[in-house]
Amino acid sequence: MRADITVWTMTDLTAPQPRYRQLAQTLVSDIRSGRYAVGSMLPTEHELCEQFGASRFTVREAVKQLVEMGLVTRQAGVGTRVLNTQAQSGYSQVMETIEDLRQYTADTELEVLKARSADLPDGRPEFADATPKEGWLRIEAIRRVANRRAPPICFTEIYLHPAFRAIRYLGGRVSVPVYVHIEQQFGERIVEVQQQIRAIALPANLASILKAKAGSPALWVCRSYLNHRGEIVEIATSTHPADRFSYSQAFRRGWRRSTPAT
Repeated sequence: MRADITVWTMTDLTAPQPRYRQLAQTLVSDIRSGRYAVGSMLPTEHELCEQFGASRFTVREAVKQLVEMGLVTRQAGVGTRVLNTQAQSGYSQVMETIEDLRQYTADTELEVLKARSADLPDGRPEFADATPKEGWLRIEAIRRVANRRAPPICFTEIYLHPAFRAIRYLGGRVSVPVYVHIEQQFGERIVEVQQQIRAIALPANLASILKAKAGSPALWVCRSYLNHRGEIVEIATSTHPADRFSYSQAFRRGWRRSTPAT
């Protein structure tokens, strides 16, 4: 067992977007529209709870999203002050369902650098379960947030199964997930995503692309996209300089509704 890798699976395709994410999107829109100007204060937690009919937990999680995006700052006893109208160079991802992958892509932009036919690399465990080993489409790209002046948040290497190497719409900048393009163009259905995460030192060959220091801390993320037959359709690995990406996942205790006595 490898202690440096965490593997988990998401299979929920129908869960709605969490309420706090909806509230966060509304607040981001309010900031960008000028409703809350830079330097001004957001309403208090209590006021936001009343305004949106939301719980204090939901409001706190929504504001936390804005803090992690660099849009606001919170200070105990003072309140929440608006700092920026656009997200800063870092990106914070909250992952609970496959649909959150779509939100991640909507919030960022994939800039394709090159694409060519390639065989799967030997000796890399993330490709061990993928078949066949030849004829995949290899895509190199960088991902950015909305602020185009900021350095990229990651370098991404994508391998697409040979059956889907005729995929369209991947030239230039992409804001729709690659797996969604596969589903729409080929009628495929992604039902599971397996993810691995580990800390690494930033490779020298990526440091110049990402405008970061070689050997500095980085986060390596690999996602394998599986169809209903359990076949790997896409494998995407992303390397993030540590100061440009954070990852959050919520775990909730399961419970069972009691059955009334008869």
